[in-house]
Amino acid sequence: MAAVVSKVVLVVLLVSFTSSLVLAQRNPRATSKLDLAGKFVMVEYGRPSLKGRDALAMAEPGKVWRMGADKSTTFTSNGKVSFGKVTIPEGTYSLWLKKIGDNAFELVFNKKSGQWGTEHESIDDLASAPMNFSEGAESAELFTINLNKDTKGNGGVLELLWGKSVLKVPFTVK
Repeated sequence: MAAVVSKVVLVVLLVSFTSSLVLAQRNPRATSKLDLAGKFVMVEYGRPSLKGRDALAMAEPGKVWRMGADKSTTFTSNGKVSFGKVTIPEGTYSLWLKKIGDNAFELVFNKKSGQWGTEHESIDDLASAPMNFSEGAESAELFTINLNKDTKGNGGVLELLWGKSVLKVPFTVK
């Protein structure tokens, strides 16, 4: 009888713990993946809603932003990925956004991944790449990251959409 009670208690504790982890991630999660010539690039991230805010305008210059919600955004590839002069080795990294000026941003690659989205430690930053800012015609209520093939077919574009803000950076995979 004691063994049965122990198993029931264990199951209840396991369900309770799992539920608390699921509930801690209050925003929906999404994945964007792009396959290029046998290699892939993938981003997994949380999708907060704007709720009337202009979140990118609220970001402070010189500070990094979690680029999503809840758990940090994760960038994974099985090849070297070049963002202009910056090359990121294959592997998994956390992604962050750093505001440089009014409409100037950098995509920051951090060697640690899986941490909560507010736990950025700049000592672990691997590299950063400048992003191009533009204003879109339509407003995106949910934060969105797209990975799109470029028009030449040998690379892609990482695109961030939130509100009318559109941030892009081209890349190639080797």
